[in-house]
Amino acid sequence: MSIKNIRLEVMQFLEKNVDSFVDQFLIPVDKIWQPSDLLPNSESENFIEEVKELREIAKELPYDFWVVLVGDTITEEALPTYESWLMEVEGVDNEGRNGWSRWVREWTGEENRHGDLLNKYLYLSGRVNMREVEVTTHHLINDGFDIGTGKDPYKNFVYTSFQELATYVSHNRVSQIAKEFGDKKLSKLCKLIAGDEMRHHHAYSEFVNQIFKVDPSEMMLAFQYMMKQKITMPAHFLRESGQKISTAFEEFSNSAQKIGVYTASDYVDILQKLIDKWDISKVSNLTDEAEKARDYLMKLPSRMAKISERLVLPDETKIFKWVEPALIK
Repeated sequence: MSIKNIRLEVMQFLEKNVDSFVDQFLIPVDKIWQPSDLLPNSESENFIEEVKELREIAKELPYDFWVVLVGDTITEEALPTYESWLMEVEGVDNEGRNGWSRWVREWTGEENRHGDLLNKYLYLSGRVNMREVEVTTHHLINDGFDIGTGKDPYKNFVYTSFQELATYVSHNRVSQIAKEFGDKKLSKLCKLIAGDEMRHHHAYSEFVNQIFKVDPSEMMLAFQYMMKQKITMPAHFLRESGQKISTAFEEFSNSAQKIGVYTASDYVDILQKLIDKWDISKVSNLTDEAEKARDYLMKLPSRMAKISERLVLPDETKIFKWVEPALIK
């Protein structure tokens, strides 16, 4: 039997548990927060005063912070790309609306709130050029992304396990910085988004854990494959208006590292957390090839930590079209 067919069988085997995954890791629509719960109420007579207060507090936040918040927002707003990619994964039957397609749709529903909330906050803050932000988002959705997973569910679930934890780290750190600058509302909304991302991380990492139980060697090889080529962030193809080839993502990453939102050491920490979570050292019944993959993975965090220690960030701050220095007091 081909590797592809075995993966399909494993996905079909796990599908019987999808309803329990939805119940455990997602929150019913009527119970979960919505963006309007966290923003000035446009129906209220105090709406203008609340917006003025939001804008006044926002003036205290530094330039690199706004760059990172915009980059995080654009990443969340490119959700259509991520849903269409997950719907193509082997075992996800959108036409037949099987259990896995239900998971993808309901996960998308929760994720969709993140971009809506952050976009509205940016708009009300008056601190960024919203048209430039919208153009970049438009480009990112048009350009799509290639994370090297194809339709392989094993590789895709490694990716989502890693990426959801990375977005948790980013949103949680943004929340902490906002709180330090006295923006309690922004801090709260970013913390709630981070909470969603952590739940989603637990879900996708549990999918991988279940696959390790039934197809350990191929799951180990998929994990090694993803870490060898490194996890590409969803917004890797970020570009501003008027650009075709861009270094915007690298420069956005530099801003994130400078203010400690997401760093090279965080990447290493996430890798180690996944190795520990999946108990890689104790996985049994591996082929010789998978044993070698395990050895590679166990040594990788220390190797990457040494590389991250040598990372040198540029002194100059990249000026993005999204956030003009003149707007930041």
